[in-house]
Amino acid sequence: MKLKFCGAAGTTTGSQHLLEINGKRILLDCGLYQGRRKDAYEINCCFPHFDPASVDVVVLSHAHIDHSGNLPNLSKKGFKGSIFTTNATRDLCQIMLRDSARIQEGDIDWLNKHRKRKGLEPAEPLYNEIDAEKCLRQFVTLGYDRPITISEGVELTFVDAGHILGSAQVVLDVMDHSDAKKKRFLFSGDVGRGNNEVLRDPVAVADVDFLLMESTYGGREHDMAPGFDDRFGEIIREAVERGGKILIPSFAVERTQQVLYFLHDLLVKNEIPPIPVYVDSPLAVSATEIYRLHPDSFSEEVYHTLFEIQNPFGFEELTLVRSVKASKALNDIEGVAIIISASGMCEAGRILHHLRNNIGNPRTTVLFVGYCAEGTLGRKIRDGAKDVNILGDTFPVRAHIESIDSFSGHADHSELVDYFHRITGPKTRTWLVHGEAESAQSLQSVLNAAGGNVEIGILGKEAVF
Repeated sequence: MKLKFCGAAGTTTGSQHLLEINGKRILLDCGLYQGRRKDAYEINCCFPHFDPASVDVVVLSHAHIDHSGNLPNLSKKGFKGSIFTTNATRDLCQIMLRDSARIQEGDIDWLNKHRKRKGLEPAEPLYNEIDAEKCLRQFVTLGYDRPITISEGVELTFVDAGHILGSAQVVLDVMDHSDAKKKRFLFSGDVGRGNNEVLRDPVAVADVDFLLMESTYGGREHDMAPGFDDRFGEIIREAVERGGKILIPSFAVERTQQVLYFLHDLLVKNEIPPIPVYVDSPLAVSATEIYRLHPDSFSEEVYHTLFEIQNPFGFEELTLVRSVKASKALNDIEGVAIIISASGMCEAGRILHHLRNNIGNPRTTVLFVGYCAEGTLGRKIRDGAKDVNILGDTFPVRAHIESIDSFSGHADHSELVDYFHRITGPKTRTWLVHGEAESAQSLQSVLNAAGGNVEIGILGKEAVF
């Protein structure tokens, strides 16, 4: 068996890991690298570490674009096999990959302006909406805990990862023809924190021989326990007193629905005054509708609420905004309003226009509720930048900046350590991926000190086992 690190090694984006088992190639995830537009395009376009046509099967852990977003490009460049994933992940990919295609076309317009100045030929988008639709025809879905044979001597089982709707740990039970031994390989995907009011907790997998594990928050602890915390309500109340808009950059999938759930709870309990709330993201609106179709991922509380009380993702003060015209009209709102808009890292989407129009206003509150990768606009704002570039122009940051970690969909350092120890079996070798270098090193040090045999995945390198 061989494992090659083709993405999300030394960084948190572009998850791609290639397994060779019994002469077949199984690609775990096929995500987009996200960062500066020019760098991202060059990294994503050409699959430098493998030939897409040589891949036999893809297994997708979840729908986030840094895990799924380069699938249409993979198919466009010659991959003909099946893409195995959960039912909810397929439904989310149906909207997310098409949305990603639209972003690719917008990004290439930006890139081509710079190429034209340098006398270079125009580049093509990674893929378009038709490519995304064709790719979806290759999806094969199954529920949690339903084993299926995906390749010679390889049985796949999805186990709940508790990260977003439909997210899964990938369990591969292998009969290795090279030594006639049975082996269990586990790919963690992205691990949830547990105690999430909306989703179920990550499931501990038993009898694992080899582990490929994320390390996003290695060496870092979240400021708050998972789930609802009084600080969220305090920030909203303080923002109301300032009298300005409250901008919440948020991932369209999972984070937006979680924020809505908590806002609804605060309103029902009269812990915040009635405030107009806008979800300004067609993708987030569609994702919220998909959430209602997959209660199998919900915690007991949300499951009970959905079936016996009311829709926890909708309330009287909420307006779902799809059209560009309605989005632009939000600029004319006077006074307090909450605007939840993608993307969470402020690298694309309508949040850029809201920031452009409001970040210079000291009455504005910008509330971050998720992780922002190094180099992104969101990270710069969170880290205290005095001026930022938004859509080609520079703006002073006068808005009140807040961040809250209780919404994070990623396990922090202690929770990752606990996740590792709850997995039983020999764990003969463990590889850390999906983490910046310092994060992976911090987690490696702690796990090895506790008796693990933990290595850090290096981009382009192979591990034979």
